[in-house]
Amino acid sequence: MGKYEIIATAAMGMEALVAKEVRALGYDSKVENGKIMYSGDEYAIARSNLWLRTADRIKIKVGEFKAYTFDELFERTKALPWEEFLPEDAEFPVIGKSVKSKLFSVSDCQAIVKKAIVERMKKHYKRNSWFEENGALYRIEVALLKDVATITIDASGQGLHKRGYRAAQGEAPLKETMAAALVMLTNWHPDKPFYDPFCGSGTIPIEAALIGQNIAPGFNRDFVSEEWNWMPQKVWDDVRTEAEDLAKYDQELDIAGSDIDHRMVKMAQENAFEAGFGDLVKFKQMQVKDFTTTKEYGVIVGNPPYGERIGEKNAVEMMYREMGQVFRELDTWSIYILTSNEEFEQFYGRPATKKRKLYNGSIKTDLYQYWGKRPPRNKELEN
Repeated sequence: MGKYEIIATAAMGMEALVAKEVRALGYDSKVENGKIMYSGDEYAIARSNLWLRTADRIKIKVGEFKAYTFDELFERTKALPWEEFLPEDAEFPVIGKSVKSKLFSVSDCQAIVKKAIVERMKKHYKRNSWFEENGALYRIEVALLKDVATITIDASGQGLHKRGYRAAQGEAPLKETMAAALVMLTNWHPDKPFYDPFCGSGTIPIEAALIGQNIAPGFNRDFVSEEWNWMPQKVWDDVRTEAEDLAKYDQELDIAGSDIDHRMVKMAQENAFEAGFGDLVKFKQMQVKDFTTTKEYGVIVGNPPYGERIGEKNAVEMMYREMGQVFRELDTWSIYILTSNEEFEQFYGRPATKKRKLYNGSIKTDLYQYWGKRPPRNKELEN
Protein backbone atom coordinates (compact mmCIF):
# COMPACT_ATOMS: atom_id res chain seq x y z
CA MET A 1 0.00 0.00 0.00
CA GLY A 2 1.15 3.53 -0.75
CA LYS A 3 1.01 6.62 1.44
CA TYR A 4 -0.79 9.65 0.03
CA GLU A 5 -1.57 13.17 1.09
CA ILE A 6 -5.34 13.46 0.80
CA ILE A 7 -7.45 16.62 0.68
CA ALA A 8 -11.21 16.58 1.29
CA THR A 9 -12.57 19.88 -0.01
CA ALA A 10 -15.46 21.55 1.84
CA ALA A 11 -17.88 24.41 1.32
CA MET A 12 -17.31 27.48 3.46
CA GLY A 13 -18.48 26.86 7.02
CA MET A 14 -18.53 23.07 6.63
CA GLU A 15 -14.88 22.36 7.41
CA ALA A 16 -15.47 21.30 11.04
CA LEU A 17 -18.14 18.80 9.97
CA VAL A 18 -15.93 17.27 7.28
CA ALA A 19 -13.00 17.08 9.73
CA LYS A 20 -15.26 15.26 12.22
CA GLU A 21 -16.22 12.75 9.50
CA VAL A 22 -12.56 12.24 8.55
CA ARG A 23 -11.72 11.55 12.22
CA ALA A 24 -14.61 9.07 12.40
CA LEU A 25 -12.95 7.17 9.53
CA GLY A 26 -9.82 6.96 11.68
CA TYR A 27 -7.57 9.64 10.17
CA ASP A 28 -5.96 12.59 11.95
CA SER A 29 -6.55 15.76 9.98
CA LYS A 30 -5.48 19.37 9.67
CA VAL A 31 -8.09 21.99 8.76
CA GLU A 32 -7.66 25.04 6.53
CA ASN A 33 -10.17 27.23 4.72
CA GLY A 34 -12.16 24.97 2.41
CA LYS A 35 -10.04 21.87 2.90
CA ILE A 36 -9.25 19.09 5.34
CA MET A 37 -5.85 17.43 4.91
CA TYR A 38 -4.78 13.97 6.07
CA SER A 39 -2.57 11.03 5.09
CA GLY A 40 -3.68 7.57 4.13
CA ASP A 41 -3.35 4.63 1.77
CA GLU A 42 -5.51 3.48 -1.14
CA TYR A 43 -8.18 2.32 1.32
CA ALA A 44 -8.32 5.83 2.78
CA ILE A 45 -8.95 7.28 -0.70
CA ALA A 46 -11.75 4.78 -1.39
CA ARG A 47 -13.33 5.11 2.08
CA SER A 48 -13.26 8.90 1.89
CA ASN A 49 -15.08 8.90 -1.44
CA LEU A 50 -17.62 6.37 -0.25
CA TRP A 51 -18.32 7.72 3.26
CA LEU A 52 -17.84 11.49 3.52
CA ARG A 53 -21.34 12.99 3.54
CA THR A 54 -20.43 16.67 3.75
CA ALA A 55 -17.21 16.93 1.66
CA ASP A 56 -17.30 18.25 -1.93
CA ARG A 57 -14.56 16.06 -3.40
CA ILE A 58 -11.45 14.02 -2.61
CA LYS A 59 -8.12 15.09 -4.08
CA ILE A 60 -4.60 13.62 -3.93
CA LYS A 61 -1.87 16.20 -3.31
CA VAL A 62 1.09 15.62 -5.61
CA GLY A 63 3.09 18.63 -4.44
CA GLU A 64 3.10 22.10 -2.91
CA PHE A 65 5.71 24.82 -3.37
CA LYS A 66 6.26 28.56 -3.76
CA ALA A 67 6.24 29.84 -7.34
CA TYR A 68 6.85 33.49 -8.16
CA THR A 69 7.83 32.95 -11.81
CA PHE A 70 6.72 30.68 -14.64
CA ASP A 71 10.20 29.11 -14.63
CA GLU A 72 9.80 28.14 -10.96
CA LEU A 73 6.33 26.74 -11.65
CA PHE A 74 7.69 24.67 -14.55
CA GLU A 75 10.79 23.31 -12.82
CA ARG A 76 9.10 22.48 -9.51
CA THR A 77 6.18 20.79 -11.23
CA LYS A 78 8.60 18.78 -13.38
CA ALA A 79 10.49 17.70 -10.22
CA LEU A 80 7.38 15.96 -8.83
CA PRO A 81 7.12 12.13 -9.17
CA TRP A 82 4.38 12.08 -11.85
CA GLU A 83 5.28 8.56 -12.95
CA GLU A 84 4.00 7.31 -9.56
CA PHE A 85 0.54 8.65 -10.40
CA LEU A 86 0.14 8.74 -14.19
CA PRO A 87 0.42 5.71 -16.47
CA GLU A 88 1.65 6.19 -20.03
CA ASP A 89 -1.86 6.35 -21.49
CA ALA A 90 -3.32 8.67 -18.79
CA GLU A 91 -5.72 11.40 -19.82
CA PHE A 92 -4.57 14.36 -17.74
CA PRO A 93 -6.30 17.69 -18.40
CA VAL A 94 -5.09 20.56 -16.20
CA ILE A 95 -7.43 23.11 -14.61
CA GLY A 96 -6.37 26.01 -12.43
CA LYS A 97 -7.13 28.97 -10.21
CA SER A 98 -5.07 31.84 -8.84
CA VAL A 99 -5.76 34.07 -5.83
CA LYS A 100 -3.48 36.88 -4.61
CA SER A 101 -0.50 35.50 -6.57
CA LYS A 102 2.07 36.99 -8.95
CA LEU A 103 1.22 34.25 -11.45
CA PHE A 104 -2.33 35.42 -12.08
CA SER A 105 -2.86 34.15 -15.64
CA VAL A 106 -4.62 30.85 -15.02
CA SER A 107 -4.46 29.70 -18.65
CA ASP A 108 -0.66 30.23 -18.70
CA CYS A 109 -0.25 28.35 -15.40
CA GLN A 110 -2.30 25.43 -16.76
CA ALA A 111 -0.23 25.27 -19.95
CA ILE A 112 3.07 25.39 -18.04
CA VAL A 113 2.02 22.65 -15.58
CA LYS A 114 0.85 20.47 -18.48
CA LYS A 115 4.15 20.97 -20.33
CA ALA A 116 6.19 20.19 -17.19
CA ILE A 117 4.29 16.95 -16.58
CA VAL A 118 4.73 15.92 -20.23
CA GLU A 119 8.49 16.56 -20.02
CA ARG A 120 8.78 14.45 -16.86
CA MET A 121 6.74 11.62 -18.37
CA LYS A 122 8.63 11.67 -21.68
CA LYS A 123 11.83 11.07 -19.79
CA HIS A 124 10.36 8.31 -17.60
CA TYR A 125 8.51 6.47 -20.38
CA LYS A 126 11.40 7.06 -22.84
CA ARG A 127 9.26 8.76 -25.48
CA ASN A 128 9.89 11.53 -27.96
CA SER A 129 6.32 11.84 -29.20
CA TRP A 130 3.20 13.35 -27.59
CA PHE A 131 1.02 11.17 -25.34
CA GLU A 132 -2.25 9.83 -26.78
CA GLU A 133 -4.14 10.29 -23.49
CA ASN A 134 -6.68 7.55 -24.27
CA GLY A 135 -6.63 5.86 -20.84
CA ALA A 136 -8.12 6.61 -17.42
CA LEU A 137 -8.84 10.22 -16.41
CA TYR A 138 -6.55 12.03 -13.93
CA ARG A 139 -7.85 15.59 -13.67
CA ILE A 140 -5.03 17.78 -12.37
CA GLU A 141 -5.49 21.14 -10.68
CA VAL A 142 -2.91 23.84 -10.05
CA ALA A 143 -4.21 26.16 -7.33
CA LEU A 144 -2.17 29.27 -6.53
CA LEU A 145 -2.84 31.08 -3.26
CA LYS A 146 -0.48 33.85 -2.11
CA ASP A 147 2.25 32.50 -4.46
CA VAL A 148 2.01 28.94 -3.10
CA ALA A 149 1.13 26.39 -5.79
CA THR A 150 -0.74 23.26 -4.69
CA ILE A 151 -0.99 20.58 -7.36
CA THR A 152 -3.63 17.89 -6.93
CA ILE A 153 -5.37 15.07 -8.79
CA ASP A 154 -9.14 14.73 -8.40
CA ALA A 155 -10.04 11.25 -7.08
CA SER A 156 -13.83 11.68 -7.10
CA GLY A 157 -14.89 12.59 -10.63
CA GLN A 158 -18.36 14.03 -10.23
CA GLY A 159 -18.75 15.99 -6.98
CA LEU A 160 -19.56 13.90 -3.91
CA HIS A 161 -23.01 15.52 -3.69
CA LYS A 162 -23.96 13.39 -6.72
CA ARG A 163 -25.21 10.38 -4.75
CA GLY A 164 -26.97 8.77 -7.69
CA TYR A 165 -30.54 8.85 -6.35
CA ARG A 166 -31.72 12.24 -7.62
CA ALA A 167 -33.84 11.35 -10.64
CA ALA A 168 -35.50 14.77 -10.59
CA GLN A 169 -35.02 18.13 -8.91
CA GLY A 170 -36.70 21.50 -8.54
CA GLU A 171 -35.54 24.99 -9.50
CA ALA A 172 -33.18 25.68 -6.59
CA PRO A 173 -32.22 22.25 -5.25
CA LEU A 174 -30.33 21.95 -1.98
CA LYS A 175 -27.07 20.07 -2.48
CA GLU A 176 -27.05 16.62 -0.91
CA THR A 177 -23.87 17.51 1.02
CA MET A 178 -25.61 20.55 2.56
CA ALA A 179 -28.73 18.50 3.34
CA ALA A 180 -26.58 15.91 5.14
CA ALA A 181 -24.86 18.72 7.08
CA LEU A 182 -28.22 20.10 8.22
CA VAL A 183 -29.22 16.68 9.57
CA MET A 184 -25.83 16.16 11.25
CA LEU A 185 -26.05 19.55 12.98
CA THR A 186 -29.21 18.50 14.83
CA ASN A 187 -29.72 16.32 17.92
CA TRP A 188 -31.66 13.75 15.87
CA HIS A 189 -31.26 10.01 16.46
CA PRO A 190 -32.79 7.32 14.23
CA ASP A 191 -35.32 6.36 16.92
CA LYS A 192 -36.86 9.87 16.90
CA PRO A 193 -39.42 11.29 14.45
CA PHE A 194 -37.94 13.50 11.72
CA TYR A 195 -39.91 15.96 9.59
CA ASP A 196 -39.13 18.41 6.76
CA PRO A 197 -42.02 20.83 6.07
CA PHE A 198 -40.44 22.21 2.86
CA CYS A 199 -39.16 18.97 1.39
CA GLY A 200 -38.87 20.03 -2.28
CA SER A 201 -37.40 17.07 -4.13
CA GLY A 202 -36.87 15.22 -0.84
CA THR A 203 -33.15 15.72 -0.31
CA ILE A 204 -33.15 16.39 3.46
CA PRO A 205 -35.41 13.43 4.41
CA ILE A 206 -33.47 11.11 2.08
CA GLU A 207 -30.13 12.18 3.58
CA ALA A 208 -31.62 11.66 7.06
CA ALA A 209 -32.61 8.12 6.05
CA LEU A 210 -29.09 7.40 4.75
CA ILE A 211 -27.66 8.64 8.06
CA GLY A 212 -30.32 6.80 10.08
CA GLN A 213 -29.46 3.45 8.50
CA ASN A 214 -25.71 4.21 8.34
CA ILE A 215 -25.64 3.76 4.55
CA ALA A 216 -22.51 5.11 2.85
CA PRO A 217 -23.64 8.07 0.69
CA GLY A 218 -21.39 6.99 -2.21
CA PHE A 219 -22.49 3.36 -2.14
CA ASN A 220 -24.51 3.52 -5.38
CA ARG A 221 -22.15 5.53 -7.59
CA ASP A 222 -18.80 5.28 -9.35
CA PHE A 223 -15.62 7.30 -8.79
CA VAL A 224 -13.01 8.29 -11.34
CA SER A 225 -10.21 6.73 -9.24
CA GLU A 226 -11.78 3.28 -9.67
CA GLU A 227 -10.17 3.30 -13.13
CA TRP A 228 -6.68 4.15 -11.84
CA ASN A 229 -4.08 1.42 -12.26
CA TRP A 230 -2.65 1.96 -8.75
CA MET A 231 -6.06 1.69 -7.04
CA PRO A 232 -6.62 -2.11 -7.02
CA GLN A 233 -10.14 -3.41 -7.64
CA LYS A 234 -9.77 -5.37 -4.40
CA VAL A 235 -9.62 -2.09 -2.45
CA TRP A 236 -12.96 -0.96 -3.86
CA ASP A 237 -14.51 -4.41 -3.38
CA ASP A 238 -13.32 -4.53 0.25
CA VAL A 239 -14.53 -1.00 1.02
CA ARG A 240 -17.97 -1.65 -0.52
CA THR A 241 -18.28 -4.95 1.35
CA GLU A 242 -17.36 -3.12 4.56
CA ALA A 243 -20.03 -0.48 3.83
CA GLU A 244 -22.61 -3.21 3.20
CA ASP A 245 -21.73 -4.85 6.53
CA LEU A 246 -21.99 -1.54 8.43
CA ALA A 247 -25.39 -0.59 7.00
CA LYS A 248 -28.35 -1.03 9.34
CA TYR A 249 -31.08 -1.83 6.84
CA ASP A 250 -33.39 -3.12 9.57
CA GLN A 251 -33.27 0.19 11.52
CA GLU A 252 -36.85 1.45 11.69
CA LEU A 253 -37.27 5.09 10.73
CA ASP A 254 -40.01 7.66 11.20
CA ILE A 255 -39.09 10.21 8.52
CA ALA A 256 -41.55 12.38 6.64
CA GLY A 257 -41.61 15.43 4.42
CA SER A 258 -44.25 17.70 2.94
CA ASP A 259 -44.43 20.46 0.37
CA ILE A 260 -47.10 22.86 -0.85
CA ASP A 261 -46.38 21.82 -4.46
CA HIS A 262 -47.78 18.41 -5.47
CA ARG A 263 -45.21 18.15 -8.29
CA MET A 264 -42.41 18.41 -5.75
CA VAL A 265 -44.02 15.72 -3.60
CA LYS A 266 -44.14 13.38 -6.61
CA MET A 267 -40.48 14.20 -7.36
CA ALA A 268 -39.50 13.50 -3.72
CA GLN A 269 -41.28 10.14 -3.82
CA GLU A 270 -39.44 9.19 -7.04
CA ASN A 271 -36.07 10.18 -5.54
CA ALA A 272 -36.77 8.28 -2.30
CA PHE A 273 -37.68 5.21 -4.34
CA GLU A 274 -34.42 5.59 -6.32
CA ALA A 275 -32.48 5.80 -3.03
CA GLY A 276 -34.11 2.60 -1.76
CA PHE A 277 -36.45 4.30 0.74
CA GLY A 278 -39.70 4.07 -1.23
CA ASP A 279 -41.70 2.67 1.70
CA LEU A 280 -39.64 4.11 4.54
CA VAL A 281 -39.81 7.87 3.91
CA LYS A 282 -43.31 9.37 3.65
CA PHE A 283 -44.20 12.48 1.63
CA LYS A 284 -47.46 14.40 1.33
CA GLN A 285 -48.73 17.66 -0.11
CA MET A 286 -49.40 20.11 2.73
CA GLN A 287 -48.87 23.69 3.83
CA VAL A 288 -46.68 24.16 6.89
CA LYS A 289 -49.55 25.88 8.77
CA ASP A 290 -51.56 22.63 8.60
CA PHE A 291 -48.91 20.51 10.33
CA THR A 292 -50.06 18.71 13.51
CA THR A 293 -48.65 15.77 15.42
CA THR A 294 -49.14 13.88 18.68
CA LYS A 295 -45.58 12.54 18.55
CA GLU A 296 -42.93 13.86 20.96
CA TYR A 297 -39.19 14.57 21.00
CA GLY A 298 -38.93 14.81 17.23
CA VAL A 299 -36.75 16.98 15.00
CA ILE A 300 -37.84 19.38 12.27
CA VAL A 301 -35.35 20.52 9.64
CA GLY A 302 -36.51 22.99 7.01
CA ASN A 303 -35.06 24.99 4.14
CA PRO A 304 -38.04 27.30 3.39
CA PRO A 305 -38.17 29.93 0.63
CA TYR A 306 -36.02 32.92 1.63
CA GLY A 307 -38.26 35.61 0.08
CA GLU A 308 -35.48 37.03 -2.08
CA ARG A 309 -37.49 37.10 -5.30
CA ILE A 310 -39.62 40.14 -6.16
CA GLY A 311 -43.20 39.61 -5.05
CA GLU A 312 -42.39 36.73 -2.69
CA LYS A 313 -41.32 38.76 0.34
CA ASN A 314 -44.75 39.33 1.94
CA ALA A 315 -45.93 35.75 1.37
CA VAL A 316 -42.73 34.33 2.86
CA GLU A 317 -42.92 36.61 5.92
CA MET A 318 -46.50 35.48 6.51
CA MET A 319 -45.39 31.84 6.19
CA TYR A 320 -42.64 32.42 8.79
CA ARG A 321 -45.30 33.82 11.18
CA GLU A 322 -47.58 30.82 10.60
CA MET A 323 -44.63 28.48 11.12
CA GLY A 324 -43.85 30.13 14.45
CA GLN A 325 -47.44 29.74 15.61
CA VAL A 326 -47.69 26.06 14.59
CA PHE A 327 -44.29 25.04 15.98
CA ARG A 328 -44.80 26.88 19.28
CA GLU A 329 -47.04 23.99 20.36
CA LEU A 330 -44.23 21.46 19.81
CA ASP A 331 -42.30 22.12 23.03
CA THR A 332 -40.57 18.71 23.02
CA TRP A 333 -39.45 19.04 19.38
CA SER A 334 -36.18 20.61 18.25
CA ILE A 335 -36.55 22.84 15.20
CA TYR A 336 -33.82 23.85 12.73
CA ILE A 337 -34.59 26.35 9.96
CA LEU A 338 -32.12 27.51 7.28
CA THR A 339 -32.75 30.92 5.72
CA SER A 340 -30.94 34.00 4.46
CA ASN A 341 -33.72 36.23 5.85
CA GLU A 342 -32.06 38.19 8.65
CA GLU A 343 -35.41 39.10 10.19
CA PHE A 344 -36.52 35.48 10.50
CA GLU A 345 -36.64 35.45 14.34
CA GLN A 346 -38.84 38.55 14.35
CA PHE A 347 -41.42 36.97 12.01
CA TYR A 348 -41.15 33.54 13.66
CA GLY A 349 -41.94 35.13 16.99
CA ARG A 350 -39.02 34.16 19.20
CA PRO A 351 -35.21 34.21 19.25
CA ALA A 352 -33.29 31.06 18.35
CA THR A 353 -31.50 29.04 21.03
CA LYS A 354 -28.47 29.19 18.76
CA LYS A 355 -27.55 30.38 15.26
CA ARG A 356 -24.92 28.98 12.92
CA LYS A 357 -23.63 30.65 9.75
CA LEU A 358 -23.66 28.44 6.65
CA TYR A 359 -23.39 29.06 2.92
CA ASN A 360 -26.10 27.53 0.75
CA GLY A 361 -24.14 27.68 -2.49
CA SER A 362 -23.11 31.34 -2.66
CA ILE A 363 -25.98 32.51 -0.42
CA LYS A 364 -25.02 33.47 3.12
CA THR A 365 -27.57 31.87 5.45
CA ASP A 366 -28.15 31.17 9.14
CA LEU A 367 -29.31 27.91 10.66
CA TYR A 368 -31.78 28.98 13.36
CA GLN A 369 -31.87 26.32 16.08
CA TYR A 370 -34.71 25.98 18.60
CA TRP A 371 -33.98 23.22 21.07
CA GLY A 372 -36.89 21.32 22.57
CA LYS A 373 -37.24 19.89 26.07
CA ARG A 374 -35.06 16.89 26.86
CA PRO A 375 -36.83 13.56 27.36
CA PRO A 376 -37.24 12.47 31.01
CA ARG A 377 -34.27 10.48 32.29
CA ASN A 378 -36.03 7.10 32.25
CA LYS A 379 -37.27 7.73 28.71
CA GLU A 380 -33.68 8.41 27.62
CA LEU A 381 -32.60 5.09 29.13
CA GLU A 382 -35.37 3.27 27.26
CA ASN A 383 -34.11 4.80 24.02
